[in-house]
Amino acid sequence: MRKDSRLSGVLHVLLHMAEFEGPVTSETLARAMDTNPVVVRRVMAGLRERGFVRSVKGHGGGWTLNRALADISLLDVYEAIGAPSLLAVGSRNESPSCLVEQAVNHSLGHAFGEAEALLLAHLAGVTLATLHADFHTRMKRRAPPCIAEHAHD
Repeated sequence: MRKDSRLSGVLHVLLHMAEFEGPVTSETLARAMDTNPVVVRRVMAGLRERGFVRSVKGHGGGWTLNRALADISLLDVYEAIGAPSLLAVGSRNESPSCLVEQAVNHSLGHAFGEAEALLLAHLAGVTLATLHADFHTRMKRRAPPCIAEHAHD
């Protein structure tokens, strides 16, 4: 089953943006994500609607952060990208007539609900500033080849 990596990708882009002094083009961000600039623009649109980023058109334009990293939680970003399903596991049949399957669905539904609540609470408690600090700690230990390293070239 294919994983939904949009949250990871968007967080990646936002942290790269934090390393730049000014606007960052969709093309530059696409290289950081190893994707197409159109994908970046589509994802950034949801973040712009929430006020997390803004875009400037024309020469010297691009994307910039519109809020402090400490003011954006992972839950905020998750919701801005449309709150995709957190768990890839689900019931075989949502409205079964079989009593056994009803019992299975009830038990699994309860467990999945608890797991999602825990995950969402964790996402709410972590900010982009936390990830940014972790990135810089890791960078001090070992500088991996990453586009953000060249932000100030």
